[in-house]
Amino acid sequence: MADHPHDTRRAVLRAGAALPAAALAAHLPAARAQATDWPVRPVMMINPFAAGSAVDVVARQLAQRMAQNLGQPFNVENRTGASGNIGTEAAARARPDGYTLLLGSPGTMAINPWLFAKLPYDPVRDFVAVGQLVSFPQVVIVNPVSPIRSIPELIAAARAQPDRVTHGSSGQGTTSHLVMELIKGAAGLKMTHVAYRGGAPVLQAVAAGEVQTGVEGIPSLLGQVRGGTLRALAVTSAARSPQLPDVPAVSEFLPGFDASAWIVLLAPAGTPAPIVAKASAEMRRALLEPAVREQLEAQGATVVGSTPPDAAAFLQAESRKFRSAVEASGAKAE
Repeated sequence: MADHPHDTRRAVLRAGAALPAAALAAHLPAARAQATDWPVRPVMMINPFAAGSAVDVVARQLAQRMAQNLGQPFNVENRTGASGNIGTEAAARARPDGYTLLLGSPGTMAINPWLFAKLPYDPVRDFVAVGQLVSFPQVVIVNPVSPIRSIPELIAAARAQPDRVTHGSSGQGTTSHLVMELIKGAAGLKMTHVAYRGGAPVLQAVAAGEVQTGVEGIPSLLGQVRGGTLRALAVTSAARSPQLPDVPAVSEFLPGFDASAWIVLLAPAGTPAPIVAKASAEMRRALLEPAVREQLEAQGATVVGSTPPDAAAFLQAESRKFRSAVEASGAKAE
């Protein structure tokens, strides 16, 4: 007896539906094997900033421990220039096979997209998050003889004389510039920004009284704050920093405020998910080892060690935050 036409059609549909599943099943063992074997050769971690920077110090400590744990070299390569855009573009164009990773920071992943009219990469489309490594609280500072001794006093001074209080930063559109813009926006302040060429000149300018206040990352100024050549008014993280436990957080005066620098590990878009997952697990394993954590915390870092989904959500939130800061500042770059 011949099959009913509907039975034949159902059989064809079942066979067709089975094909993608069969193809996927055939691919999965290979993908799992890739992740199990990774890495089988040296891994390059691109740092788009200079050697000796906070990003570089963290990267090299992480790379050293991951190399020890996995038995393959993890090499940090500094590809500097164009506010981090050169190294970031190189990572975006790299083969997505797990052997090129990127160290992303607020400048390259959350500020430059709004600062530059044209960018040679897309931070969302061109990358997949592996995990957040650390965060670095920024510190609001004044010179040690300043009459301003707290965030409420800074707010009062700025409100009493709009645009007369000056704040220094390491450059137009940098994290230190835009974190202060976020403070100004949260408190409704008008202050005058003075851009310097790097963090060290800012610290010198604040210490000398050339500008009344400024913001810089905790690794850059911890020694000077402890030594008394700079006074810390507050840290910009959501909570106080273990490195400066007696210094309040800005959030204690402006509820909900949280604006830190950070480092996120990324891979080029298209990197196989099993490799991303293994890289993330190994990143967290390295960061959470007591010796590594102690070294990073001693330098002012707060270890995070997040998963890929959490890091991706974090990057989206940080991009929105810094977009508002860039727009408020009016900063532009070519």
